[in-house]
Amino acid sequence: MSTRLDAARPETAPDATPGFRPAIHFTAKDTWLNDPNGLVFHNGVYHLFFQNNPYGNVWGNMSWGHATSPDLLHWTEHPVAIPCDEREDIFSGSVVVDQSNTSGFGTLDSPALVAVYTSAFKDGTEHSGTQAQSLAYSTDNGMTWQKYAGNPVLTRGSAHFRDPKVFRYEGAQGACWVMVAVEAQHQRVVLYRSDDLKSWEFLSDFGPANADAGEWECPDLFPLPLDGNPDHAKWVLIVNVNPGAVAGGSGGQYFVGTFDGVSFVPDDGSLVAPAGLSSLPDPGARAEALQHCLWLDWGRDCYASVSFSNVPGGRRIIIGWMNNWDYANEVPTSPWRSAMTLARELRLVSVNGLARLVQAPVLTGRDSADRLLEAGPVELDGTSFRLPDAETGRAQVIEAEIKPGSGRIAFRLFSNADSSQATVLAYDPAKSRLMLDRRKSGDTAFNAKFASVESAPVVLDEGVLKLVIVVDHSSVEVFAQDGKVLLTDLVFPDDGSSGNWLDVQDGPATVQKLVISSLA
Repeated sequence: MSTRLDAARPETAPDATPGFRPAIHFTAKDTWLNDPNGLVFHNGVYHLFFQNNPYGNVWGNMSWGHATSPDLLHWTEHPVAIPCDEREDIFSGSVVVDQSNTSGFGTLDSPALVAVYTSAFKDGTEHSGTQAQSLAYSTDNGMTWQKYAGNPVLTRGSAHFRDPKVFRYEGAQGACWVMVAVEAQHQRVVLYRSDDLKSWEFLSDFGPANADAGEWECPDLFPLPLDGNPDHAKWVLIVNVNPGAVAGGSGGQYFVGTFDGVSFVPDDGSLVAPAGLSSLPDPGARAEALQHCLWLDWGRDCYASVSFSNVPGGRRIIIGWMNNWDYANEVPTSPWRSAMTLARELRLVSVNGLARLVQAPVLTGRDSADRLLEAGPVELDGTSFRLPDAETGRAQVIEAEIKPGSGRIAFRLFSNADSSQATVLAYDPAKSRLMLDRRKSGDTAFNAKFASVESAPVVLDEGVLKLVIVVDHSSVEVFAQDGKVLLTDLVFPDDGSSGNWLDVQDGPATVQKLVISSLA
């Protein structure tokens, strides 16, 4: 029978923190969420499955929640897709469209959606204490799911074997399914192949390498054309790490290299520490090397990013969990807790001769009617320039191109009347670094690790700082230099802290472009 959530759910509590509910980021109505799972585009609809506690707003009772969207901005939440039960919790995984009906779960005319997820087996079961990979399938466009009777389909007898990402690979020997999963506590990516999604054969492994201070989780592996050239494709391997990310706690790193259907081999330009940072004996060297790993996001609140399957036109779009395991269970929202990042479209470009990811927010539906301000070119010096205030029920998109000169440029967001509270995004030309400071952003007392300053190296483009800043009610997402550098942080401003300013101090700066739009 199809899976449904049978146990009674608690009644929905009133929204105690409506001011923090995002306008354009997905949140569950009244429960906890973490990792995005099973991202797939099917029959014109984007499906977002996600780690969900159907019974509360802290981590536990892991099940797959479900939401859909026509445009990756506006989401509709559905009943729990694959619930936990007395045998297993439902940990992270992926969904594929089985177009050739290799599994036999659907037909050629009506292919099934197949979820490949991690079974976290409970005490007293046959596989007690282990994590293994299992299947569920849907023949009604992802709305109901049935677990495969032959589960689990792949086990290693391991307590930390999880997070399978499965994709269709077309090679010289024909087509097959490839699974990328992790042995989390060994900092190792493991790869398997299958013809039918049910029987799996080991291919190879990768790791540890680069950031390896914490568990490796939620991998992804996919090709992208370099500089838009389809004849020069490279493979990108995403590996999330917790803890040990560049901003502290959890975060996502990536590698660029080759994949031949068996092994992933990283380019030399992707490797800072081929045996992992933990192999470096000097703590100072490890800290320095951490800055040179390839990071999806330099902020505190972007984790478990994985990509959609089956997106038309070969587009590669990812979503991450907008939180950090350092404090995730304590963020001051109720009854819901945690949100997803914006969807981000990926491209692979050459930067100083090396292949690097760039990311752009997927912001559909904007037009001139949403425009709140348009200015530039204008020179500013020793000035605080008032920007449109934050609006209830709407996010803001700030697009700026600024020649900073020798002075300090800062966007002061969610500022109160006396400027004692604000989230500050500042560029320091002397250090060539972009900093996101939330130490005085509002409520920071719920966890000692929350108040922080994030910092990322930024190389100007012909002397110009290019920013796209997406400001929602409890988050700031920064896309710098055409998406080469990202910073994502949660913030929880007080009521009335809605002022936004552009500050130019200690020298003139030329604002070549400043456009602010609102979005809901």
